[in-house]
This record gives sequence, structure tokens and C-alpha cells, in this order.
Amino acid sequence: MNDLCVDIGFKSINHYGEQLCGDHVDIVEQSESSTVIVLADGLGSGVKASILSTLTSKIISTMMAAGLPLEECVETIAATLPVCSVRGVAYSTFTIMHLIQNETAEIIQYDNPHVIILRNNVNYDYPKTEMNINGKKIYKSTVRLEENDIFIAMSDGCPHAGIGMAYNFGWRREEIIDFMETMSVSGLTAKNLSTLLVEECDKLYGHKPGDDATACIVKVRRREPMNILFGPPANRDDNDRMMSLFFSKEGKHIICGGTTSSIAAKYLGKPLRASLNFEKSDIPPIAYIDGVDLVTEGVITVNKVLEYAKDYLGENELFEEWNYNRDGAALICRLLFEEATDINFYVGRAINPAHQNPDLPINFSIKMNLVEELSKCLKQMGKRIKVSYF
Repeated sequence: MNDLCVDIGFKSINHYGEQLCGDHVDIVEQSESSTVIVLADGLGSGVKASILSTLTSKIISTMMAAGLPLEECVETIAATLPVCSVRGVAYSTFTIMHLIQNETAEIIQYDNPHVIILRNNVNYDYPKTEMNINGKKIYKSTVRLEENDIFIAMSDGCPHAGIGMAYNFGWRREEIIDFMETMSVSGLTAKNLSTLLVEECDKLYGHKPGDDATACIVKVRRREPMNILFGPPANRDDNDRMMSLFFSKEGKHIICGGTTSSIAAKYLGKPLRASLNFEKSDIPPIAYIDGVDLVTEGVITVNKVLEYAKDYLGENELFEEWNYNRDGAALICRLLFEEATDINFYVGRAINPAHQNPDLPINFSIKMNLVEELSKCLKQMGKRIKVSYF
């Protein structure tokens, strides 16, 4: 067993004028270190394509997650999905990436653009074995995972981008590889890389996509622990116990809250230096304690982090805001979304007298809800979360 893990992100744009996407991505975890990812592309666009791609991805991912042999899953879907009598093509195409023990990737590809693999930020030409299942030509590959490998699966809406507009024959595979090799050097998350790729497709379509376009990216990386302290303990006698547990954990340390940072500074015997530099008018300034990676205000800042987290899991329209800003919320987002894989929350249950003002929209239950909702969002990003209350 190694200490590798995977960061998975995907982004889609709909065919112009359609409310539903004809592509569908399904991710099923078999265990903490084995995952099945299916990207299906339904024939055409709109409702019919959406139903076909959803059906395809659900059948494959469910069967594989149940431990059925890969060939049997493919045979089932190949027999289930008929061929269009008019166009002579399958009603849904698919790409399967089966990550086993974070050591090996099995890739099965049927009529989707072939998966691109970047190794050390350059294209890696991996072997493919051609199989014939129920008259359908299917390619199978087995790849040993290495740190920083990037797997890029796409629907055909990506290479078709720009046909008759920016390009005569669409965005060629070689050009997509060049684009992603350049972007991969930045160290962005899988979600942000997929967003950049699909946004580029959207530009090439003149913001009126002629097809659904989806990119699903898997990034292999080492586990990175992170610790976040939020609020003082309910019992003052637990101050030292809470601080010793927090600072004894490996990884970076984030402290949120004025009272909490004062307790931490006293425990460490270091001065707490406040900054008066407002990076954003709605986010309080950060502070500094030697030995702590980041010190921020509490509820207002964490609430903004939660807002960014919900957007990140959805349309990811605010990623430039938290990627480039220097306020406390943006800095927390970069640490939690991009760097961390295992996050330990240390949450104090003390009731802040300042929050008891009925004119303020902050109370104890809101603070607890923030932690619960943020934990839920981070789990959906694929992070391992542990919450300890004091």
C-alpha cells in the first residue's frame, strides 16, 4: 500500500439551447483507495442523450463497484445499448477509469476520444489492447500510477470545438495535449484543470457549443494532512489539551477566530500580530503567529470559504477569485481545496458573547452548521475529514 491518492474533477457545458447535458460522469468509491469513474456520452443532445448517458454510466459504475469482472460489465452495457439504425453508431459511448488501490489504473474506452495521460507534465503514450465485445471495438489499457500523473478523459465535444469557426477540423488532439501540458505545470486541482479545458472549448465554440462537452480529470498525488482550529473549547480547562492535540498533528495548521488565536499564541508563547490590511472589504484581515501557517477571523471568513466550496462543487465560476486573492478566505481555500487531502477539524463549542447580540446574524448553531456543511463539501471533493469537538 502506498501513500498516493487521487484528486478527481469534472466540468461540462451543454449543447447551445439545451437545458440538460447529454454527457454524464459517475464516480463510485469501492474503498478508500479504489474508485470507478465512468464518463458516458449519449447520442445527440438534450433529454434523450442525457437519459442514455446517465443510464450507461450508472449501470457500468454500479456493476464494477459491486466487484463484477470488467469484461462482464462491458458486455452487459454493449448488449443493452442498441445501435442507431439511421446513423449506425451506438446510442452511448463511454470511458471507464478503474483506479485500484491507488497503484494501477484500468482504462476501458469505447468510441470516446482516447484518454490523454500526462506524466511529468508531458504526454505519455500508453499501450492499448483492442478487444471485440458483441461486435463493438473496445480498447483496454493497464497503467501503473506514478505521483503527478494526470489522466484526461473527454467527450467528443472537446475535440469538435471550433469546427468551421476557429478551426476547419476542430481542436486536434495534439493541440489539446499542448494546452493541457502548459496548464498542468501550474499545479492546479483536477476540478480547475477540467474547468479551464472546458472553458477553452466554450471559447472555440464562440460560447454557443455545437455539442455537449465534458472533461474529467484524475490527478495522482501524495497525501497531505491539514489541521484547522475553529473556536475555543466550551470548558477553559480544555484549552491546553485542545492546543496540544492540534499542534501535535503533522501537516499545516490553520487557526480561525480571534479568541482562538489568542489562546494559541499564549500556548505557544508567541506574540499575536494583527494585520490592518483589508484585502477585501467583506473579509476581516488575517493575523500572524510564529509556528502557525495561517491565522484568520472566524465565522465571517469560514462562511465565505463555505460559499467558495459550494461554487467549486457546482459551476466553479469563482475559482479565479479565491485562486488569486490574498484575503483570509481565499488563503484557506487554496490550502483546503488544492493542497490538503486529509483534514482534521478541531472545533470549540464555547459560546461567543459577541454573537449573542440579537441584531447580529451569527449564533452558536450557525457556527456548528458551518463546520458540518464545510465538512460535507470537502468530503464531496474527495478529502478525508475528521471532526473533533471540545
